Amino acid sequence: MAQHTFRLNGQNVTVDVADDVRLLWVLRDVLGVTGPKYGCGINVCKACTSHINGKAFNPCAVRVADIKATDEITTIEGLADTVPGDLHPMQDAWIARDVAQCGYCQPGQIMAAVALVHEVKAQGRSITDADLDAIRNVCRCGTYNRIRQAIVSGAQNM
Repeated sequence: MAQHTFRLNGQNVTVDVADDVRLLWVLRDVLGVTGPKYGCGINVCKACTSHINGKAFNPCAVRVADIKATDEITTIEGLADTVPGDLHPMQDAWIARDVAQCGYCQPGQIMAAVALVHEVKAQGRSITDADLDAIRNVCRCGTYNRIRQAIVSGAQNM
């Protein structure tokens, strides 16, 4: 076992796990952070999408040994803490558009959407249909039209 330290939702954490353990299992099983969901474990479904240093990534595909002590991991549990108010504007948009059905994929969907909006705004432009098409998170309930509407709506308030 080895000790690994990083920032999680604004707090420093240290875990004692083998280097090859995937970060998703560290988050869920060791730290009890269950927002990032296990869907496939091979970086395909994107149900575990979280942020590393503000960019979307999938912790199911990253070994804990690849995370540096200075890396900031943000999961859906910490997203609202990144803005003033009770919820992040994207979470508000999700509620307003009644996006969730089963809800399983929604944390990853929201985290992917927030990262996309930050990226697009950093480029000084508005979200396009091509940007929305680039989000590859799987939703088994098929609420893709409402997801797209919520992303556009949430982006206006970010």
